[in-house]
Amino acid sequence: QVQLVESGGGLVQAGGSLRVSCAASGGTFSNYAIGWFRQGPGKEREFVVGINWSGRNTYQADSVKGRFAISRDNAENTAYLQMNSLKSEDTAVYYCAASYFGSGRSYQGEYRYWGQGTQVTVSS
Repeated sequence: QVQLVESGGGLVQAGGSLRVSCAASGGTFSNYAIGWFRQGPGKEREFVVGINWSGRNTYQADSVKGRFAISRDNAENTAYLQMNSLKSEDTAVYYCAASYFGSGRSYQGEYRYWGQGTQVTVSS
């Protein structure tokens, strides 16, 4: 059983940057793909970025390409979402999710474990 806890959300101005973290416990972190998803007001949850279990492959939604990046520190059991050039439409609750030996791609059904989310608000 893997537990995920997101942190680092907050209020940021448009054009600014923010890094959110996903701390994992209860499993061998390096065996899990990590995905970041978000749910904006009145919207369905959507894929943002992902990294496969080995860390060799990363994936990004078209809406965040060139602005957002995912990384992982297996020694710290933590994954990060670096967000740059933030826009008001990036306002959402951001969730991290884990998939055992997963691909890190966008299919939500791959991810068995989910965090509680962290709010990111971008003011224009």
